[in-house]
Amino acid sequence: MSEEITQRGEFDLPFGRTISTKAVCHEDGLEFLRLTIREGRRFTIIDLDKKAANELSAEFNSWASK
Repeated sequence: MSEEITQRGEFDLPFGRTISTKAVCHEDGLEFLRLTIREGRRFTIIDLDKKAANELSAEFNSWASK
């Protein structure tokens, strides 16, 4: 199964960490937002569907607006 990956953004975080976001579309139409969290030499990759991305976005906005 092939996938099309489009770089979306990269964010510098405290303590030398970064998060990059990529849009991933599989040939069968399945879409994800891929988060890659870099902490030094360690990487964590998380694929979010649209529901999870919306819920996480709402949580971030709720916290940041207080």
